[in-house]
Amino acid sequence: MSVTNVSWEIVQREYTSLRDKLPTFCGCETCRGDVLVFALNRLTPHYVSTRQGEILTELSLGSDQEKAKLDVALLEGFRKVGLAPRCGAKPVQL
Repeated sequence: MSVTNVSWEIVQREYTSLRDKLPTFCGCETCRGDVLVFALNRLTPHYVSTRQGEILTELSLGSDQEKAKLDVALLEGFRKVGLAPRCGAKPVQL
């Protein structure tokens, strides 16, 4: 296994889950990338090099407190990107 940032994997999954609840958000590749970058820059990276490390890290990041931090970072990203999308979409208040 190569080195993996488990935070990246979890942020992508949670983005998809939250995006479904925000129908007015653009969601194009540019806006999606901007939200992911915004959130990842505010979260601690969790690098692993084994499958066991990945599983253990995912379990610890699945705690309510960690999930809350992740959701707050993503929702703030959705809000900021929605107000000023770089793709040219109409700004939306989320």
